[in-house]
Amino acid sequence: MYINDVNLSPMMVAEPGESYQLNATVNRWVEVLVDCPGSTGLFTYRLPAQLEIKPGDILSVPFGAQQLGAIAIRLLAQPNVDLPPEKIREVEDIVSVGFFPSAYWELLNRVAAYYYTPLIQVIRVALPPGLLGRSQRRIRLVGGREAGGSSYLLASPNPLAFLTPTARQVWELLQTQPAGDYSFVYLQQKVKSAYRGIRELLRFGLVESYLEPPRLTRPKLQKAVTLTGTIDHELTTRQREILEVLRRHNGELWQNELLQICNASSSILKTLAQKGYIVIEEREVLRTEQGPVLAGDGAKSLTVAQASALETIQTLKGFAEVLLHGVTGSGKTEVYLQAIAPLLNQGKSALVLVPEIGLTPQLTDRFRARFGNKVSVYHSALSDGERYDTWRQMLTGEPQVIIGTRSAVFAPLPNLGLIILDEEHDSSFKQDSPIPTYHARTVAQWRAELENCPLVLGSATPSLESWVSVRRQEAGGRGQGAGGAGEEFLTPNSSLSTLYLSLPERINSRPLPPVEIVDMRQELQQGNRSIFSRSLQEALQELQERKQQGILFIHRRGHSTFVSCRSCGYVLECPHCDVSLAYHHTEEKAPELLRCHYCNYARSHPKFCPDCSSPYLKFFGSGTQRVTQELARQFPELRLIRFDSDTTRNKGSHRTLLTQFANGEADLLVGTQMLTKGLDLPQVTLVGVVAADGLLNLSDYRASERAFQTLTQVAGRAGRGDDPGRVIVQTYTTEHQVIAAVRSHDYHSFSQAELEQRQALNYPPYGRLILLRLSSLDPIQVQNTAQIIATTLSTEEEFEILGPAPASILRVANRYRWQILIKFAPDALPQLPDWEEVRSLCPSSVSLTIDVDPLSIM
Repeated sequence: MYINDVNLSPMMVAEPGESYQLNATVNRWVEVLVDCPGSTGLFTYRLPAQLEIKPGDILSVPFGAQQLGAIAIRLLAQPNVDLPPEKIREVEDIVSVGFFPSAYWELLNRVAAYYYTPLIQVIRVALPPGLLGRSQRRIRLVGGREAGGSSYLLASPNPLAFLTPTARQVWELLQTQPAGDYSFVYLQQKVKSAYRGIRELLRFGLVESYLEPPRLTRPKLQKAVTLTGTIDHELTTRQREILEVLRRHNGELWQNELLQICNASSSILKTLAQKGYIVIEEREVLRTEQGPVLAGDGAKSLTVAQASALETIQTLKGFAEVLLHGVTGSGKTEVYLQAIAPLLNQGKSALVLVPEIGLTPQLTDRFRARFGNKVSVYHSALSDGERYDTWRQMLTGEPQVIIGTRSAVFAPLPNLGLIILDEEHDSSFKQDSPIPTYHARTVAQWRAELENCPLVLGSATPSLESWVSVRRQEAGGRGQGAGGAGEEFLTPNSSLSTLYLSLPERINSRPLPPVEIVDMRQELQQGNRSIFSRSLQEALQELQERKQQGILFIHRRGHSTFVSCRSCGYVLECPHCDVSLAYHHTEEKAPELLRCHYCNYARSHPKFCPDCSSPYLKFFGSGTQRVTQELARQFPELRLIRFDSDTTRNKGSHRTLLTQFANGEADLLVGTQMLTKGLDLPQVTLVGVVAADGLLNLSDYRASERAFQTLTQVAGRAGRGDDPGRVIVQTYTTEHQVIAAVRSHDYHSFSQAELEQRQALNYPPYGRLILLRLSSLDPIQVQNTAQIIATTLSTEEEFEILGPAPASILRVANRYRWQILIKFAPDALPQLPDWEEVRSLCPSSVSLTIDVDPLSIM
């Protein structure tokens, strides 16, 4: 039977390997989720007498021949009757004390249920790396004295003569390693049938087998020196100098700092410690991302619209969803800051989610200037140690602000008072792979409901899901969240409604920048073969003359989108993917490089066509590299900074490049999608879009929505300061409805037209989708499997099956990809298939991903 009064414990700072004494009955058991691929059920373990384990604790348990991480789910007074007691193994240790309160635990379970993902997989996403570790079996040589009864072998003139060839190979391999120690897996890779040789060596006592525990992330410890006594005249001059330095630093310094300042060795400190003048002890050093030192910043005066929005947010008690629809430059961030300030004074915390890591430096600086060291960042670009320490800081319960990307929606903040999704429309909030394929907006809605706090969705171009939710509310209908009917199914008692708050004007009544649309077809007819229209060329020239700054937006990185032979038309393609290779220019006189943007395959640029041997190979299309080269040729005095994923790969590079630009070290920022997302650069007066068509012509039902959002957002970077802004959009399709809406900054007319099309086709937000993605190295097997699954699903009448069909790019990294789209109405959840049954139709060579509410079906 179960122990009835077990509750998930409140959060606390968790130290790895912590143990607790317990005077209780010896025969107790616990059911755990084990972090092992393929094992999704619960496993029963015996609790050692010396450990006090609670549900939510992270444990280390033996599992087969390994020692794995596991999550304690529930305690049992008696094990399952089908389990022989002697076969139940014992928990090894507690890795980390429980931090899953009931609301957080329910959130993880909802994510697992809604996105059809094993719970342990959701837990892996929620935890920082390194908390769930894996042990490995290792083999090492044993010294002669420790070899026991087999020492005669070692004493013999030629001990290897007694061994089989396999055992001899393993022995010799171990001898080559200085420590005589290798992992079992490595030995298996190097020696055929190594396990036989290892078994023989173990029998003779020449080696020993042991289990290396998981390499878990640990707190970082550093030696600190503390002054304890007065400086005595009996000390040497050198010793007195060191103690004087300590005294001048308030009696405390890190040991390495003290040694560096005094140019001393650690032996002199040991002597002082032995005499009792100082204490040397290890202390934890928190590994958190350090931003620049900032001057403090106070609350700004608000516009009427900002004050009204802030008042509404602050009067909310408990759960509510708010759509803050503010045009670019209307001051949404100031509303966030002033909404958070009173919460921190009340001992509550706030969670702020942004779509891209590149956005965090600018936003974090504004928050730190306002709230100081109460602000931390949490995203995947941090080191494992930084993520681990930041995560542990959250568990202290201190009021704080966490700024992070989508995975920060699982940040274990107690006393959560507010959740904010900035740029809520952005597709970066959706996880495509690996599973769970969650959307941070949907998970944030559930979390706000479970934590009973408001959720603010901020955007200048709201997602159509959020917009429809507002319209339904205004019409008096029951609001739906981003997940549609599925959310209602998972939370049947919730009446989710969305409040609408508008910031229709920019700060200080600055006008939105006028948008000039340039028809590149006419430019070509009038003899302009440059990638820059005459209008953009003039604007760039003026930029240089007026000492102002600008932004150029390009849809793709790299130099050219593809390379083609002008004689036969042959296009150079990636050998592992069904895409063309893009040309990347590295530096002057360096080899010309072609690279695949999907699998990162690279090759040198050939001198002759591989198909017809013609020397006439031409670069087509324009990426960020090509544009910067063309700019350098036409405007040699214009200083440029490239801002794309090629130039921002290193840690801290986003901040470095933006700081250089903000300090006036460049005239023009040239980049891709990163430029569109929330950058606030008051000195930018010009925004140019080199080729809008790359956004418009995609075979995806969301292409128009994404194009409108991207172009409107990038246009909004202009004219945020005292000087008026100007936007120039170059396109070959001036008649497109998206271009017309961008020209007039008209979100309402665009959304109305787009929603009419979506409703006619039953696409989200009026319909709901589940995308099945199948991939395999075998093209025939993946196609056949897709056909079998589609045939099995087609027996149901409650939903529509589209496919199977090959993905728009059939092959990526030598894996062939097929898709099946399930489409149904959101108002009534259909009888969805048993996904385990569907998975069972896939052979081991075919991988299946279930993407719920996909944002991309390409």
